[in-house]
Amino acid sequence: MHTTNTLRRTAIAVLTAATLGLAPTALADSGHQGPSWRAAWAASPQSPTAPFTANWSQQGFENHTVRQVVRVTTGGTRARIELTNRYGSTPLRITGATVARTAEGGAVRPGSVRPLRFDGRASVTIPAGGTLLSDAANLPVEAFGSLTVTLYLAEKTGPATFHHFSSATSYRADGDHRGDLTGTAFRETSASWYFLSGVEVTGGRDTGRRNGVVTFGDSITDGVGSKLDANGRYPDELAERLAESGRPRAVVNHGIAGNQVVNDTTWAGERALKRFRQDVLTEPGVRTVIVLEGINDIGGSTATFPAPPTPDVSAAQLIAGHRTLIREAHAKGLKVVGATLTPIKGSFYDTPANEAKREAVNDWIRTSGAYDAVVDFDRAVADPTDPDRILPAYDSGDGLHPNDAGYEAMAEAVDLNEL
Repeated sequence: MHTTNTLRRTAIAVLTAATLGLAPTALADSGHQGPSWRAAWAASPQSPTAPFTANWSQQGFENHTVRQVVRVTTGGTRARIELTNRYGSTPLRITGATVARTAEGGAVRPGSVRPLRFDGRASVTIPAGGTLLSDAANLPVEAFGSLTVTLYLAEKTGPATFHHFSSATSYRADGDHRGDLTGTAFRETSASWYFLSGVEVTGGRDTGRRNGVVTFGDSITDGVGSKLDANGRYPDELAERLAESGRPRAVVNHGIAGNQVVNDTTWAGERALKRFRQDVLTEPGVRTVIVLEGINDIGGSTATFPAPPTPDVSAAQLIAGHRTLIREAHAKGLKVVGATLTPIKGSFYDTPANEAKREAVNDWIRTSGAYDAVVDFDRAVADPTDPDRILPAYDSGDGLHPNDAGYEAMAEAVDLNEL
């Protein structure tokens, strides 16, 4: 990240520690009843696939410990973990699990390891298609702190529900290492998350507030092109801006690389029109949704990888899909911010027809008034001398995905007053 961001993150850490008000020991009560929970981190589940990079989803796990690191954007006095078997074809047995504060890499901080319980039990079976929450863990969590969730999977899982592009390192060891403090046993790594779909917190300064933000979209929300383990996705940068401005709130990321509004795919999740209800409308403590979706609908009908082209989608169909997302969000009392589609010139989506669709959709987003507010990501990252192209300083190298500097520019383009 840039030096300005390093300084920003140092300031946020100091501010968080001073103002969050976390007790040195956690509250005594536990369970799901009573407290007001809010989303602190999320990842949208996907079916097992390996279109671009090798991962562990298709073979699954057996007698493995999987250790995964996530960074929350709001703090609390207790946390609970969401695990999912949404795309599993058989029941998933979690033999045991822990949550802890992250040290470095696959290591965790001494004294912070908490066994997870599920209705008071150490083990749990998640039915095929199911999702569940752990009991509350008495582990105070600071905003922008990293948590390590460790799952011991003794029995064969079959293909694993996962999130493909995590932009974060996950770790695997043979045998049961859920209580290990060091990462020595975790000799295999992956840049995906497995069976892990959410972290919720309660307590702390934001208790009872419904002010969270969900960022919903495709790879440009997911953070493809950002540096591994650097938390440089645009939602990460946005959360830091909010905290720095004195208006801290959770920002959770429901992007899936390759996702489309209208079409399902075998490799990039169910269409946005379906998963919006499962991924966004069920999140606790959320007030606002930022929608950045559609570039894969436009380009997917001409691309030849990683699967055959998807059906052609017109600008009118894509706009109709956006209107549906807006209606569903409004029905749940959510504010919806529409984001313009970023440039594609020089990318594998670059054709005159695709560019015409992108411009038509962007014109509608900017001028229709259908969204409650608009953030112009297109202009935020475009080259002023060639506005159909990403500014070279913001380009990850493929003409489509921003780099860390580009994602920072996107976050800077958001009017915080509109959230």
